[in-house]
Amino acid sequence: MLVGSYPQPGWLINRDVLLGSGPPRVRMRQVWRMADEALEEAQNDAVLTAVHDQERAGIDVLTDGEVRRESYFNAFATAVDGIDLDNPGQVLARNGKPTLVPRVVGPIKLTRSVHAAEVAFLRSQTDRPIKVTIPGGFTMAKLALDEHYHDQETLIMAYAAAVNEEIKHLKAAGADWIQIDEPYMQANPAEADKFGVAAIDRALEGITGPTAVHLCFGYAYVVSGKPSGYSYLPQLNACKADAISIEAAQPHLDPVALRGLPDKRVIFGVIDMADPQAETAEVVAGRLKSALGHIDAGRLIAATDCGMKYMPRSLAFAKLQALADGAAMARSRL
Repeated sequence: MLVGSYPQPGWLINRDVLLGSGPPRVRMRQVWRMADEALEEAQNDAVLTAVHDQERAGIDVLTDGEVRRESYFNAFATAVDGIDLDNPGQVLARNGKPTLVPRVVGPIKLTRSVHAAEVAFLRSQTDRPIKVTIPGGFTMAKLALDEHYHDQETLIMAYAAAVNEEIKHLKAAGADWIQIDEPYMQANPAEADKFGVAAIDRALEGITGPTAVHLCFGYAYVVSGKPSGYSYLPQLNACKADAISIEAAQPHLDPVALRGLPDKRVIFGVIDMADPQAETAEVVAGRLKSALGHIDAGRLIAATDCGMKYMPRSLAFAKLQALADGAAMARSRL
């Protein structure tokens, strides 16, 4: 399974703008090479490319590679009501740097689906299960300047309610898997202890079918020296999500951490985004074997670490092939 983004074609985006900015939290129209009237068709073509690559590589659950997005975060976070798009705020990102973020000036509400049409297009292109990602309420609240609620819990739960409404639209459009991205739970464990599980459960209220919560340490392109353990992980065993998605390859995560999630499937990252060489199938199988010392095979899902967005497409495709081949090798040895 691909977790997060796949490389966007060079004919679609201005890669120099993308690489120079870091993941945007507000809209960044200048990243696209096409004018508005041509952009949707170009993005559709890019989705077809991402789907084709995943199918050729042998990936079981497909995504659109987030190729329509400037970042995992900003398309949804800036589309809800209650945001002043023209006058963004500024907060410190988890790397400690000031960053422009949505400014909350009224009640957070979802009045139209943001990604349902994209899901319907993806659904029309493949018979395989499809997954769609959406930023979680906790992370969006941490990357917002709140000038309306003046209360962190209320802001988080308002965002979580909007996420819930969007997920209902995504399911109706044909999504099989729903993945909620919550990287800021890892970065803010004390607040996650207070509000994290409740935010996830509100977002997944009434949702059927497979669901996942993804925690990560950040894109390999912008984050190095990742810690070898999560500050917030076993607490998620209590949430409604079926699966927890974690990075393990780049941070050299000790797989003993999997014992803290006895009731969940684990989407286990075995592809290192910081490694400029593609893994071999043997390396991937070895990483999965290390996990199988702490979790039964029926609960383990082989995946990438998150975010291929910043790497060459040829390398990303080779890593996807290694993922599929290594997972098959690991299964044959059970």
